[in-house]
Amino acid sequence: MGKGGRKYRLLIYEYMLNRWWPKTLLLAITIFVNVGMLWGVEWYYSANPAENPLPILSEPGGTLMLAVGAFSLLVTLFLLVTRKMAYVRCFDDHLLLTTPFLRMNISYKRIQRSVTAQMYSLFPPKSLSSWNRDLIRPVSGSTVIVVHLLSYPLPRAALSLFLSPFFFYDKSTHFVLLISDWMGLSTELDSRRSMARYNKDPHRKPPPRVRRAPGLLDDLKRK
Repeated sequence: MGKGGRKYRLLIYEYMLNRWWPKTLLLAITIFVNVGMLWGVEWYYSANPAENPLPILSEPGGTLMLAVGAFSLLVTLFLLVTRKMAYVRCFDDHLLLTTPFLRMNISYKRIQRSVTAQMYSLFPPKSLSSWNRDLIRPVSGSTVIVVHLLSYPLPRAALSLFLSPFFFYDKSTHFVLLISDWMGLSTELDSRRSMARYNKDPHRKPPPRVRRAPGLLDDLKRK
């Protein structure tokens, strides 16, 4: 496999998950506060329950709500941890693509070419739903790397289950990579691919040495 290069974080997952974890955290906090308040007020008026101005929360109902709150909190922690786990990394013979739900090697033999583009040109706002439009608005002017492939390592239908829709801008065979340092990845990817092509043929001969044609100075030296 060889030593891997730098990890380039895939920003699309960070932007997507940043929209969700505040909501799940707010849900968990709301549930805990409500259960605590209802049970606290119930305990306070335990000597005279008729004076309790709030609804009575049964123990099974409170336990269920606490379980939902705990689950929401676990989801929040999961989103916070995984939002920065998606990245691409160059190795000697392949490009590694890692997301929270998929880890895939893309052989350099599959890569046809890589080009740069603007996010908004690949995903025009008018072609997106309001949800997706709001999602990519902060990065619509960012430069991305489009890696065109000869074939996918997995069927396109399977990839669509694990990858964001912003990895694909049309029906062609490619990946759209939104990363923090597109210039660094572009340079490293081209360098690794060139080296892989060179190492593929161990018997490659060096270019022939060009001999200089004899001229006037050679004639003078002989004299």
